[in-house]
Amino acid sequence: MTAPKPLVVVGDVLLDEDIEGVATRLSPDAPAPVVDVTADRRHPGGAGLAAALAARGGRDVTLVTALGDDPASEAVRRELSGRVKLVELPLNGTLPVKTRVLASGRPLVRFDRGGGTPGEPDAAVRDALAGAHAVLVADYGRHTASAVREHLAAVTPRTPLVWDPHPKGDSPVPGARLVTPNAAETRALCPGDDETLRAYAGRGAELADRWQAAGVAVTMGERGVLLTRPGSGTPMLIPAPYRASGDPCGAGDCFAAATAAALADGALPEEALQRAVAEAAAFVAAGGATNPGLWRTADASRAEDEPRTDAFALAEQVRARGGMVVATGGCFDLLHAGHVGLLESARRIGDCLIVCLNSDASITRRKGPGRPLNREADRVRVLEALGSVDAVAVFEEDTPQGLLDKLRPDVWVKGGDYSVQDLPEAETLRAWGGQAVVLPYLDGRSTTLLARRAAAAATPRGPLEPPAERCP
Repeated sequence: MTAPKPLVVVGDVLLDEDIEGVATRLSPDAPAPVVDVTADRRHPGGAGLAAALAARGGRDVTLVTALGDDPASEAVRRELSGRVKLVELPLNGTLPVKTRVLASGRPLVRFDRGGGTPGEPDAAVRDALAGAHAVLVADYGRHTASAVREHLAAVTPRTPLVWDPHPKGDSPVPGARLVTPNAAETRALCPGDDETLRAYAGRGAELADRWQAAGVAVTMGERGVLLTRPGSGTPMLIPAPYRASGDPCGAGDCFAAATAAALADGALPEEALQRAVAEAAAFVAAGGATNPGLWRTADASRAEDEPRTDAFALAEQVRARGGMVVATGGCFDLLHAGHVGLLESARRIGDCLIVCLNSDASITRRKGPGRPLNREADRVRVLEALGSVDAVAVFEEDTPQGLLDKLRPDVWVKGGDYSVQDLPEAETLRAWGGQAVVLPYLDGRSTTLLARRAAAAATPRGPLEPPAERCP
């Protein structure tokens, strides 16, 4: 597998703040809800979010944006440090801050503060664009794209460019490979009340002509993405792989980043859009920009005793905002495709996934001498690195029932050839109204099978093919 190719993101960074809580009463002095705050999170938004998403998986991403000396700009620099390379334009003013107040996961109000004007780009911008295999313009109407427009126009003939437009921003530079307006933006640019596919196809083709773009991909939420080209040819509809329920904030940034990343790696526009639709759906299902795992620092130099995400605190936060807590358990000794499929499926059920992990001593009692193959700290580290896992809790007993009594998840998930009647945890879950479920498991994968294959390869005596054990 070839390494991911370098990508440059150009655009306006914002600082997004989410104040989460629950509202169970009205204020005595006004008919307004009182929000009891349970969490307060800040992270880069706009082009900053798009760049961070593009950098997942080890891609070399450079972000060209305007930052100042204000606290919001400093917060963005700290959060993006180690994730992307910053090429800064001076900012005359302050970085915009968008604050959402949510009650039980539902937005109540948003406050917008700050704003400034980008200064002139220098040679570092030209050099960054020259080394890109693709460019993404994440335009949020704050004029960074305008300041860099001349440099963007110069690279477009030889470099795939994706432009994510904004109603208050500039028109894309001619020759863009793809422009990605959403449905509302196309209606604003080509007025009309008709929301049929035919109408969006016409608007997309009109905009492709207007912008001299190779293609316009109209994002339509759960309906998918409609790819149109200049003229009146038949459009291509890329449907969403499944109906993703969750916070859609940031889904457009995820879609645009995934599209540009795929083009950088040599994909055709149609292939890039298919990948991007799937990634955006998974992003929303995992909690969107508010997913705690999204901004977890993946630093290989992190000390093993550094505090990690507290599973119990996470469960309380999710419950406080009306979300669903999902848990699963097992040894997860040698992580394989069966594990990954189970965890990804389990995460899509609710609003967070907590893995209840057998300790080393627990595995030795269950599996015998020589197990586990990987020590507890390593198994925790690998699980926490997965985007589908929000937290890990280790238990010392032979079963996770004691841990479940404290964690009290809404759903307990197992995979393989179990039935719910076989699960001792099922009765435990019923005590607080929870539900145990069984998910399909990728057949023929198990830690024991992998270990015996490795032993057979090291000692050539012919392949050993025992039946796959129940796993994890």
